Amino acid sequence: MTEAQPKQFVAVLDFGAQYGQLIARRVRDLHVYSEIVPCDIPADELAAMKPSALILSGGPASVNEPDAPRVDPAIYEMGVPVLGFCYGHQITAVTLGGKVFHPEVGEYGHAEIERAADSALFNNTPLKQTVWMSHFDAVCDVPEGFVVTAKTKVCPVAAMENAQKKIYTTQFHPEVKHTEHGQQILSNFLFNICGLEKNWSMDNLVETMTAEFREKVGEDRVILALSGGVDSSVVAALGARAIGKQMTCVFINHGLLRKNEPEQVEEVFTKQFDVDFIHVHAEDRYAELLAGVTEPEEKRRIIGTQFWKEFFAVAQQLETDGKPVKYLAQGTIYPDIIESGARKTGGKASTIKSHHNLIPFPEGVHFDLIEPLDHFFKDEVRELGLALGLPAHIVFRQPFPGPGLAIRIIGAVDKEKLEILKNADAIVREELDAYNERLYKQTGERNSEHSCWQYFAVLPDIKSVGVMGDERTYQRPIILRAVESSDAMTADWAKLPYDVLAKISGRIVAEVPGANRVCYDVTSKPPATIEWE
Repeated sequence: MTEAQPKQFVAVLDFGAQYGQLIARRVRDLHVYSEIVPCDIPADELAAMKPSALILSGGPASVNEPDAPRVDPAIYEMGVPVLGFCYGHQITAVTLGGKVFHPEVGEYGHAEIERAADSALFNNTPLKQTVWMSHFDAVCDVPEGFVVTAKTKVCPVAAMENAQKKIYTTQFHPEVKHTEHGQQILSNFLFNICGLEKNWSMDNLVETMTAEFREKVGEDRVILALSGGVDSSVVAALGARAIGKQMTCVFINHGLLRKNEPEQVEEVFTKQFDVDFIHVHAEDRYAELLAGVTEPEEKRRIIGTQFWKEFFAVAQQLETDGKPVKYLAQGTIYPDIIESGARKTGGKASTIKSHHNLIPFPEGVHFDLIEPLDHFFKDEVRELGLALGLPAHIVFRQPFPGPGLAIRIIGAVDKEKLEILKNADAIVREELDAYNERLYKQTGERNSEHSCWQYFAVLPDIKSVGVMGDERTYQRPIILRAVESSDAMTADWAKLPYDVLAKISGRIVAEVPGANRVCYDVTSKPPATIEWE
């Protein structure tokens, strides 16, 4: 933990769960700081971190397999309250002397539990309630000192507890929204059982983080690769507040950003914040490198490699101009750290992203890293951005891939395709921004059940026949992608009203030269991904 984090915190032991990050987020939603640690962390090492409580995540393995992830039994003797979900429920049972069996029927999706009337974990929740299950193994014998506190028709031990030792576990997943009283269960554990306080918020972190940034840098200079995305923009705003023109923000314009974005970024960081801002116009160099390239991973490689070439050229020029730079600031956030494998979950985590830890420093060039957001989730980064004074159009910017529109153009990238996609995408965002705003006014919720979480246009590498003005056309179709999600781990296609779809389609065909058809992607994640490439 850094000094910005409160001393009270919840350690989430991750057994490779798809919901591991979600647990930490749900705890933070209740204004208690949480951090993910490896499932096999030794108890003495964990105790040295002084956690206020432990939560054991789910996981894909079977506890009865010889190579299944294990937990140090001594964690249950630390005197710290423990809450386990799914695999965490089962590993607690077998570690403390209970048994887990393999029933004939598993439970997946919604299930109804009947809970005991006198369990503190279930306070202020119905005796019968709907929860989210995802298991085949099940606890059949509870350890000594434990009692069963919930069951289903299939699962004889849907929850168990040892109230004296403050160990509580559930077979179901309280952290997912499908468990209708899940947040109340978490709240009961954190505040009624653990006695924690709500002391995690962005408002009381801004001053602390500003002071930490200033103290670390001292009189030295910092350089930041400013993409215009939320994460790097928040780091830029924090750096501007902490050290002003000691920070140089380098904005590499590869020509693959959305319509009007380069102008918006430059305006914010030249007029609103007091930093040294350098706008590198590299559009022509990227266009030449990408000419004729169709393979998505090759596009990514070219764009990433050239980005660092452009960036370090500026860094070396600063050195030549007598402005030596000691630190490189990055907008790395907590999921990046977890997914890059930098903090592995007991050796079980696979590396999903690697770019955050593999900066290709040229020979003779090296900077110390500053990553002030490396313990924050995306929603927290947005909240911090607002607290730092960033405008809403930056803070709530749609998630956008590093390679930009190059991977939303299927096939080779050229000037004509870019122009078509930029114009179509601008219409999609304008109309669905307005749709979300209407929902907000109706519901009072910024992210209501049917609001769109992400939306954009895709340009496929085909043409389609059409009729416009009594003449035959042979032009590009546009694919509309709009999804509902809370965390991007899963996503459902947005059930947009027909009139909204009709308006988007009509505007694109009428206002975007080169486009004559609009298709809507109605595939969820999984099996699809949100992006197309």
